[in-house]
Amino acid sequence: MQINLSTRELRAFVALAEHRNFTRAAALCHLSQPAFSALIRSLEDNLGGRLFERTTRHVELTAEGEAFLDAALRLIKDTDVAIDGVRDHVARRRGRVALAVLPSLAAGWLPPLLARFHRDYPGIELDVADVLSDECLERVRSGRADFALASSRTEAAELRAERFCSDDFHVVFPEGHALAAANGPVRLGELHAFPVVQLARSSSVRQYVEAAIYPNRMRTVLELEQLSTVACMVQAGLGITIVPSLTLFHFRLPGLLARKVRSAGLRRQVFMVRRSDRSLSSAAQGLHALLMQNRP
Repeated sequence: MQINLSTRELRAFVALAEHRNFTRAAALCHLSQPAFSALIRSLEDNLGGRLFERTTRHVELTAEGEAFLDAALRLIKDTDVAIDGVRDHVARRRGRVALAVLPSLAAGWLPPLLARFHRDYPGIELDVADVLSDECLERVRSGRADFALASSRTEAAELRAERFCSDDFHVVFPEGHALAAANGPVRLGELHAFPVVQLARSSSVRQYVEAAIYPNRMRTVLELEQLSTVACMVQAGLGITIVPSLTLFHFRLPGLLARKVRSAGLRRQVFMVRRSDRSLSSAAQGLHALLMQNRP
C-alpha cells in the first residue's frame, strides 16, 4: 500500500516526540493546538497505528513511535539536504556549466568574462572545450555542452541557433611585403597571387576564405592547426595569411602588419547554439546571459 507522508506531518511528529507536550510542539510548528492534533491524527491514520500514548498529564511514544522516530529524522534531513541543494543551484552557489567555443573566441574574448563569472560564482564548476565549429555543435547535440559558440548555422531540429556576432577578415603579412604599401582595405581578389599560410581544411576560417575567393584558389604553402603557429610562420616570411578580426591578438608580433580585407562575401557569422528541447540550468543561464551581454 502506498502511503503519502508530508514533511509537515513528519516535523510535527518529531516536535511532539522531542517535547512530549502538544502545546509546546504546536507552537514550534506555528499551528494552533487543534490543527496540530489533527495533523498527528492524520499521520497515525496514514501509518495505520498509534505513535503516541496520551494521558491528561503525559505524552509518550509507543513502540511503533520509537521505531518510526529514527526514520522520520532521516527523512527530514534528506529532504532538507535536497532542498538546500536545489536552492544552492538556483542561487548559483553550486552547479556546473559546460561550454564549447571556437578557439579564436576562447583565447581572446572569453577569458576575462569567464574570470568575472568565476569570481562571482566560485562554487560553479566550469568546463570549457575550445574546439572547431563542427565539434561545438556535436557537443551540444550529445549533451556534453550546455551551449556553444560556433561559426556554423545548424539545421538540426534538436538544436537552436541565434546570431551572436559577426567578424571581418584581415590579411596579415611581414613588414616590407608588397601589401605594406596599401592604404586602407585590400581587395580579396588581389591576394591569391601571394603564398598563403593557411589553417587546416577542417577550420571554418579556411572554409570562409575559400568560399569567398572561388573560383580562384589560394597559393597554399603550409596548412597548420594552430593560429599561434600560423603567426610565427608569417613572421618568418613564409607567406601571408587571412584571418578573422577576433583572432588578430595572435598576430601582435614584431614585424607583422594587418589590413582589412574587402570582399562582399567574406564575413564570419558566429552563432549561439543550444538544445531546442531543454532549458538551461540556473548556472548555465547565468553564464549565457553574461556572454550575450558582452558580445564582441
